[in-house]
Amino acid sequence: MSIDVSSELRREVRIAAARRDQSLRDYVIEALTAQLRQDRAAEQERAAIHGASDPVLTELWDNPADAVYDQLEPQPQPR
Repeated sequence: MSIDVSSELRREVRIAAARRDQSLRDYVIEALTAQLRQDRAAEQERAAIHGASDPVLTELWDNPADAVYDQLEPQPQPR
């Protein structure tokens, strides 16, 4: 895998890895793994409260007045 990042971001990541006495590779893998774990947990949480699993929620959420929310794009979560 190869990605282009700004020189500032690269510098910050290299410093962060050095502070943890990790290689750049190990630091990035650890960060990606943690983010994926967080994303999976959030997805499981959303699935757990999704209307398909609860008829009451389906009735509340699946209606014309609520349809505008189906068009919204997910926003990044602050850390």
